[in-house]
Amino acid sequence: MSMSLNEASLGTEYTIENVATGGDEEMESFLFSLGCYSGEKITVVDKKRNLVVAIKDARYNIDPELANAIKIQ
Repeated sequence: MSMSLNEASLGTEYTIENVATGGDEEMESFLFSLGCYSGEKITVVDKKRNLVVAIKDARYNIDPELANAIKIQ
């Protein structure tokens, strides 16, 4: 069952199912540059106004709009 990254539980590792940017190539290439693409593992480390996520060995701060485009399972 697919859900957006905004619905993820803290500290749980998920697999990115797809990135649904609605054709926004700039957003898609930005997320790809972070290592955020189908099949990659992602973990939400912290949630405040934005989400802190761990992808590979790096941590990123992403806003809820970006997190909504990331579909996980």
